[in-house]
Amino acid sequence: MTTLGPGLARARRWLRGHPLAFDGGLALAVLTCMVCASFAEPDPGHGPVFGARTPGASSVLLMVLAAAALVLRRRRPVPVLAATALFSVVEFVFMDPPAPVVMSAVVALFSVAAGTDRPTTWRVGLLTMGALTASAMVVGTTPWYSQENLGVLAWTGLAGAAGDAVRSRRAFIDAIRERAERAERTREEEAGRRVAEERLRIARDLHDVVAHHIALVNVQAGVAAHVMDKRPDQAKEALAHVREASRSALNELRTTVGLLRQSGDPEAPTEPAPGLAVLDTLVATFRNAGLPVEVARTDPESPLPAAVDLAAYRIVQEALTNVRKHAGADAKAEVSVVRVGGTAEITVLDNGTGADPRPAPDDGGRHGLIGMRERVTALGGTLTAGPRYGGGFRVHAILPVTSRTRAPEGPDTAGTTGGRA
Repeated sequence: MTTLGPGLARARRWLRGHPLAFDGGLALAVLTCMVCASFAEPDPGHGPVFGARTPGASSVLLMVLAAAALVLRRRRPVPVLAATALFSVVEFVFMDPPAPVVMSAVVALFSVAAGTDRPTTWRVGLLTMGALTASAMVVGTTPWYSQENLGVLAWTGLAGAAGDAVRSRRAFIDAIRERAERAERTREEEAGRRVAEERLRIARDLHDVVAHHIALVNVQAGVAAHVMDKRPDQAKEALAHVREASRSALNELRTTVGLLRQSGDPEAPTEPAPGLAVLDTLVATFRNAGLPVEVARTDPESPLPAAVDLAAYRIVQEALTNVRKHAGADAKAEVSVVRVGGTAEITVLDNGTGADPRPAPDDGGRHGLIGMRERVTALGGTLTAGPRYGGGFRVHAILPVTSRTRAPEGPDTAGTTGGRA
């Protein structure tokens, strides 16, 4: 493919932006060709001879009118074709020798074929070919078998075929362009969806880490402030737990935020994601904060898939954090992790009697239960959470050991029974 020069490219863009000017130039060119051809006399031995004949005033008028009609060929293609065909028939019938007014009909037929559909092209093209050829053969000044009459048939047929080919090529190019644009939009939507899912996952991890550790720090700091004057040893122990919880929070935050690093960045985190292997350590932090927790596990040595293991750990972490925050000072918790066939069941119970901790809608609450539900749904499992009969709260999750990814539910569909955050 050759590259157009700057001047030619600018002219082409200008003509595309001013189609009426292009059509006017085309009409002038067709008029020039018709006038020149009207002065030519065919000579079989030496080609056309100019000056042997002169068109009459009526022929010149018909040529001017037919050429002027071509200016409107884009806006009114079928009426323009009808007008030019009529001028051609009049020329065949009344003018001797006839001028080549049929050139304008050929251009008009090309415009109809290029701007309409194929059925219209067939109907209009056959009608035009038949009418012009029959007029030239029946009422023309030349014999019906002359090459001029056969030329009318050939040129009108060629105009219809060429216009249909141009229309088909334009439709093909438009279809390719539309597919490319649709593919580009699809890629952008897919990239946006993946970014949104990754942001949601990271936000969920940050919420789990911050909510758990900050709750423990808050509790231990309150204990330290309460016993600082009377029992300094217990205050020191509480402050030690505060320091340990804050250090754990920083480590987990560093690991989570480290996922945003580029592959070549230094000091990328190498610690594995937390899982049920460190469940005892997690439970110990809550016990140190004053929450009695009992743990029941079956086959603790059998590891779960990484995604399921992390989700189970986060569910226990968030559920115990909610117990510590909302269940009251005398609450106790029970944690159960059981593998049943191809699933893992995680249950967290408490006997809390605290007041309804449902947060106000504008406080951005309920993210804990929403995050748990999104984790479980993404793995193809189910989660139920709500108050227990007789008091307390229950969180129960069923995770498939062989996880299958689902699209996470939005906040408007992730509601739970109960009011904990």
